Amino acid sequence: MVLTALVLLPAAGLFLRVLQENSKQRDNTRLEQQGVEYLGALSKLVSALAESQSSALQGVAAEPASVTAAVSRVQGVDERLGDDLGTTTRWADLKDKIAKLPKVTGTADEVFEAHVEVADLTLEMYDVVAENSTLAQDDDNDIWFLQEAVTARMPESVTAVSRMSDLAAMAAGARKAQRQLLTIKFGYQALQVQEGVEEVTDSLQEAVDSTNSDTLSGNLVSNLDSFRRGIEAANRGANIGGGAPNASTLVTAQSSLQNALSALSDVVLKEISGLLDDRMDTLNYKRFEAYGLFAVAVLLIVVATFWTRIRARDVRAGLAPQPGEGSRDVSVQSAGSYDTYGDSNYSGGRERTGALR
Repeated sequence: MVLTALVLLPAAGLFLRVLQENSKQRDNTRLEQQGVEYLGALSKLVSALAESQSSALQGVAAEPASVTAAVSRVQGVDERLGDDLGTTTRWADLKDKIAKLPKVTGTADEVFEAHVEVADLTLEMYDVVAENSTLAQDDDNDIWFLQEAVTARMPESVTAVSRMSDLAAMAAGARKAQRQLLTIKFGYQALQVQEGVEEVTDSLQEAVDSTNSDTLSGNLVSNLDSFRRGIEAANRGANIGGGAPNASTLVTAQSSLQNALSALSDVVLKEISGLLDDRMDTLNYKRFEAYGLFAVAVLLIVVATFWTRIRARDVRAGLAPQPGEGSRDVSVQSAGSYDTYGDSNYSGGRERTGALR
């Protein structure tokens, strides 16, 4: 029993360490899967807020249906995952500010700045989800670059295009002094758009170069091309360095870009989800494998213990006296004693007989 315990204890300790590490990796993977689901809801919201900003600057007071649907979707996801991802408080604050947007009145600048504040908070939500879900710390290069594209580069690019388009429209109807300030803001957003599309392309290319997925490259190509075409159309409308921007071209480009972003985001998130599902399957297999190996080890130790006991019992049985051996010894000894005693008596008898003579 002592030997069995000495063998089982190290095996059990090793098994527990493997199991703990496996459980930790499974928990992290599950958290990343939750982050992907949350990001899917946010991608619809950022596009809807861009639409809300444009419609509000055009004098439409009602909240667009796209915003209502996107808010409802994020609310549902946050109710299920908000505690795990630490987003509940931030989302409650953002949701409250979104609800107040239709009530914002004043100049175009004031309406614009109110939407800028809400959009910035939405972009911060992306960062929070990426950090708290550990997507931003993933060790696999393909997942890391994909999450960087979908949590930062793409939403930032679409937000910049939306602002660039609306600033161009505002500058067209502004007075000269104000137009100069709006033109500077417009130029800054135009540069953000150019940098954004380059960063998106680079991140996705890095993901393709480092992945083992057979579908990633093919699924990204067409959607990335659509996204790039939307950015190029926005740049043509911006007419950087060539005169006044074309507001109508920018509006069209913005609409196309939002659709392209939605499609590209869906593809990227689907690819991340597939990679995480494969990782979870591998971890589950390793978990079952560890249980199986531990069970086999315990079974072998038990079998070895019983076999050792049986062999020890057989050896003891072989060394023990066989039935009948003890009685024969006694008989021999008794016979010897009787003969000696008889001989002695017989001799003594003769001596006594001689004396009588």
